[in-house]
Amino acid sequence: MNRFFLSCTLFILAIHSANAQSLYMPRNVAGTYKNGTRTVDGIPGNKYWQNYGRYNISVTAAPPSRSIKGTEDITYINNSPNELRSLVVKLILNIHRPAALRYSDANDAYFTQGIQVDGFTINGKPMDWEDPQYHFTWQEIPLPNSLRPQDSVKISFNWHYDVSLQSNREGMIDSTTFFLAYFYPRVAVYDDCNGWDRLDFTDQQEFYNDFNDYTLSVKVPDNYIVWATGTLQNTDEVLQPAFAKKLKASMTSDAIVKIATAADLAAGNVTTHRGFNTWRWTASHITDVTVGLSNHFVWDASSVVVDDATGRRASVQAAYNDTAADFHSMVDFGRHSLDWLSHKWPGVPYPYPKTTIFQGYADMEYPMMVNDGAQQDPNFARFVVEHEIAHTWFPFYMGINEARYAFMDEGWATTFELLIGREDLGTDKAEAFYKRFRVNSWVNDPSAEQYLPIITPANVLRGSSYGINAYGKPSLGYLALKDLLGDALFKKCLHDYIGRWNGKHPIPWDFFYSFNTSAGKNLDWFWSNWFFTNNYIDFAVQQVVASPNGYALTIKNIGGYPAPADVLVTYTDGSTAIFHQTPAIWSNNEKEVTIAINTKKKIQSLRINAGVFVDADESNNSWQAK
Repeated sequence: MNRFFLSCTLFILAIHSANAQSLYMPRNVAGTYKNGTRTVDGIPGNKYWQNYGRYNISVTAAPPSRSIKGTEDITYINNSPNELRSLVVKLILNIHRPAALRYSDANDAYFTQGIQVDGFTINGKPMDWEDPQYHFTWQEIPLPNSLRPQDSVKISFNWHYDVSLQSNREGMIDSTTFFLAYFYPRVAVYDDCNGWDRLDFTDQQEFYNDFNDYTLSVKVPDNYIVWATGTLQNTDEVLQPAFAKKLKASMTSDAIVKIATAADLAAGNVTTHRGFNTWRWTASHITDVTVGLSNHFVWDASSVVVDDATGRRASVQAAYNDTAADFHSMVDFGRHSLDWLSHKWPGVPYPYPKTTIFQGYADMEYPMMVNDGAQQDPNFARFVVEHEIAHTWFPFYMGINEARYAFMDEGWATTFELLIGREDLGTDKAEAFYKRFRVNSWVNDPSAEQYLPIITPANVLRGSSYGINAYGKPSLGYLALKDLLGDALFKKCLHDYIGRWNGKHPIPWDFFYSFNTSAGKNLDWFWSNWFFTNNYIDFAVQQVVASPNGYALTIKNIGGYPAPADVLVTYTDGSTAIFHQTPAIWSNNEKEVTIAINTKKKIQSLRINAGVFVDADESNNSWQAK
């Protein structure tokens, strides 16, 4: 080992040692580092593993009947070092059962009987299905024989359910338009932190899925168009030649192609006529699939280059009721989103072949799909779709456990939403949007539930405490980190983190440690303060005194968070200056610091301006010379 390599190794080990000692870590998380599945340099360990499945799903829908019928074969592969004596199956749509645990209000239009399993086999042998009686959204299934490491098991389901009349993430959009999500039984995640994911779906916390391979077939009547996650395998079989040609042309076009207009749909000449058509899709190494279908939604499409190195394009499609004015611009909004997110922040090429923006009610993300409501304000419509498409990287490309660590995906999507908004709308308007929707409710609410540490597991939160810990507070933390590191180093760290963990299941400590390693800095003081405390943002001017080189300004950090701020100075001659302070001034966790304002001019007044890092009490942020 040469001397240079030895010194670098010792330097990295010193960072890792500090990491391991200073960040709070639950015992189950600590066990993953001890067992070698994760490492304190933020890189997956040499013993890292994750399970996956191959899903072959077929569903039939025939609106206006609300009944969806499905069959599926799942080959589930156990890559863990443990023998599995049972499988846990997620049944998300059982949230619609009246007795299910939910954190949101519901009425009769919301309720259904959930998923009804009509048949169930393990390795081809018919098994008795026991319907869940308490934890409605999951069921544990004993295996006839233990599933050994590196072995697989085949399970099959026949099932049906009724589409909910009133839902958000999925359900009936109108009598002949459905959006199907979480519609199939799926094997829950079994991981190195918690074993089986036995969390109930409450209709507030979101999802945690393995990376699987999918074949999806959707059978619908003539004149129905289907949009879904994945790549359509039989375009010429389900579309009339003229429409198949337009869809193909859109894949290489910068212009918006009107695949199917309202007149086309009214004429009934878009799809092949054979009574029913079966649309077939495939998707590999992806966390979920969703479906939209309608006999009257119009269809626009275009594409955009997302990877300059290869010239790879991604298709951008929109499916909507022709009366939705904002959706006529939705392909443009989608193209801009993919272009900007691929090239600027996060600056990683969009990883999938397409995205489809479907008009529903949810304002919700899915792999390669967005289900967004129509908006009167086109700027707000763009704001929403940019946020949902930003989720492509977090949680889908990264495999985030949204149910436990919502800040690891919602916080990033909220951050990207602000950064792209500054370009779309200008800084002032974008930041006003951001403060209105993400920050002000927290800053102006002094109640205790608003100040739980971000690291608090999201599955135990509800209401406003969930919202602020998932969206606003972590986003401010990421923005503060960006300010601390500077754009170039921050982007390097972000790309390293994404590169190490895409297609895997990172947890918060993987994120923290990865950034420490890539930055070459021990940032534990920052992580501990932002993510493990009940701090907030509140600065105060303590005193301003003359110094040999100008002035010394003492700032008190009443709230405790290490946020950036500008010191806005007005001189007696009427001129002004800005002295930017990064979070680094709080790196020693002092409650107050004194900073130098080097100037030869006389200060008339000064004010601390936190910008989007809204100060909880601005009454003590100013100083006026006597």
